[in-house]
Amino acid sequence: MNTIDFILSYVVWSPNPAVFPSFERLRWYSLLFAMGFIISQQIMFYIYRKEGEDEKLVDRLTIYMVLATIIGARLGHVLFYEPEKYLSNPIDILKVWEGGLASHGAAVAILFALYLYARNVPSQSYLWVVDRIVIVVAMVGAMIRIGNLMNSEIGGKPTGSDSGFVFARDAEEILETMRIPVLSVDAYKPENRSAELTGNGIVPVNFDIRIEKGGFSEADLRTALETDVKYVLTRFRSSQKYLAESPESPLNFDLMDKGDHYLATIYTFGIARYPTQIYEAVTYFIIFLFLYFMWQKYKSRLPDGLFLGLFLISVFGMRFVWEFLKENQVEFEENLTFNMGQALSIPLVIGGLILVILALKRGFKPEKS
Repeated sequence: MNTIDFILSYVVWSPNPAVFPSFERLRWYSLLFAMGFIISQQIMFYIYRKEGEDEKLVDRLTIYMVLATIIGARLGHVLFYEPEKYLSNPIDILKVWEGGLASHGAAVAILFALYLYARNVPSQSYLWVVDRIVIVVAMVGAMIRIGNLMNSEIGGKPTGSDSGFVFARDAEEILETMRIPVLSVDAYKPENRSAELTGNGIVPVNFDIRIEKGGFSEADLRTALETDVKYVLTRFRSSQKYLAESPESPLNFDLMDKGDHYLATIYTFGIARYPTQIYEAVTYFIIFLFLYFMWQKYKSRLPDGLFLGLFLISVFGMRFVWEFLKENQVEFEENLTFNMGQALSIPLVIGGLILVILALKRGFKPEKS
């Protein structure tokens, strides 16, 4: 394998989910989520201005959208994926920061929230509002999926080849909690282990562990590494999911004295997986561009319901496709022909087809004089 093939073959993915490592509260997911709504609001100001609508209504619309997205996505996950867990402990429903959001729940809640909004704005029909809002929803969806990528969550199934992403962040965080005085842990793709690639999706991964001196002799430190690191790499659920360390073989590592600290380099393996967060983000961004430029061309001539229909078909149609490559979120999905994400996408795609057919029957509206 030449150097270019090796560089492009797979990625060891382990970014810090915090924007600033020293300030854990600000996370990439939250930042991208918020930026999505801020940018969307500016686009909606532009759309309202171009179509002669009152721009002040966008502020009200934004409030409806933010609340509907958060509440709907959370309740969607609770009801569709883990109802027993959350209904037995209802207070956990409020713990949004622990994860657990479903786009299908957000879609239903947004449609309902926009009904409430349009009911109080007589100058705008429900479908007129929805047709404009789905343009920016597609963009927000793309940014949320990038946030998922930065969180190393909602990843794909194993590729079975030496291309894909190895998600190593969970293992890094667990290794940092060992009883030895760990200063830092860094996972990376080694440059000198290409001979160990076999094409089966089990790929070389190194962990560099910087360890503070003091409290452990070098011999004791080696013993601790052999037991503790081996335990972390083989016994934790996330390690079993993302790594491929053999439980039977001794830990393969080097320990070097760096003067003011020790450096342990762990030679292990990871499982290359599909980066479905990127696939979905790119898909949603393309949908956003398509809808936006279509609106630029036709604006008020659009037949009501056309964009909503196109949005439902494209977003949830592609969601159905990408789910074949994604890990199931909860255990019961393993026994389903289609997982929950796919099952929920089917009626939305069908609804989109009906809306497009009805809109095209009405035809485009005449130019305003």
